Amino acid sequence: MTVLLCHDIDIKNMQSLIGHYGMEINTVNDNEAIPGSFWQPPEAGLVGNTLFIRNDTPVHSALHETCHYICMDNTRRENLDTDAGGTAIEENGVCYLQILLSEYLEEMGTERMFKDMDKWGYSFRLGSTKAWFEKDAEDAVEWLLNNKIITPDNKPTWNVCQ
Repeated sequence: MTVLLCHDIDIKNMQSLIGHYGMEINTVNDNEAIPGSFWQPPEAGLVGNTLFIRNDTPVHSALHETCHYICMDNTRRENLDTDAGGTAIEENGVCYLQILLSEYLEEMGTERMFKDMDKWGYSFRLGSTKAWFEKDAEDAVEWLLNNKIITPDNKPTWNVCQ
């Protein structure tokens, strides 16, 4: 199994999803550098409120970078270029939120996100993304709740961190 790539989904739905957060997508031509890509292509990039992707960018990467934008404070967001920075607990919040947001992409969903994150090499104490999400992510949930990014019933508020 390969991970789901951006050319496998309807990018209009991704744009609609990230548009809730004031973000936009800029699609880069195949084999070109991806501006703002911390890990380098095919990983997604961030510059300001723009998510840069290519056809071969994994969807989990695009959602992960989107969630970095959502979870950072305004000062970091205003100066964002490539390195999202943040704390370990914020990174947990980013991972948790990308799983929640995967449900808003018809082609992805949480089960596919779990598998793609595992395949790509995300590592969690309990050995899998799904086990972490279901049994070990209380700190991520608390952080997202405290920052008003999700509701108590695990739904996005469509707000960014302040």
